[in-house]
Amino acid sequence: MIDLAGVVWRKSSRSNGNGGECVEIADLPDGSRAVRDSKDQGGPVLLFTPPEWRAFVEGVKLGEFD
Repeated sequence: MIDLAGVVWRKSSRSNGNGGECVEIADLPDGSRAVRDSKDQGGPVLLFTPPEWRAFVEGVKLGEFD
């Protein structure tokens, strides 16, 4: 299990500022990324390895999740 204490979370620039769809991302020391819902900061966290993150970002850019 990865210890997320002390990581710096930043809100996605694409998050909705109206209290709706808010996502936060943290860069982890090993190059992985953590993603969480900013409205449920104690809730579940998605973890992405560097290759998984690159694939996810590429998929977003290509509209695969629209």
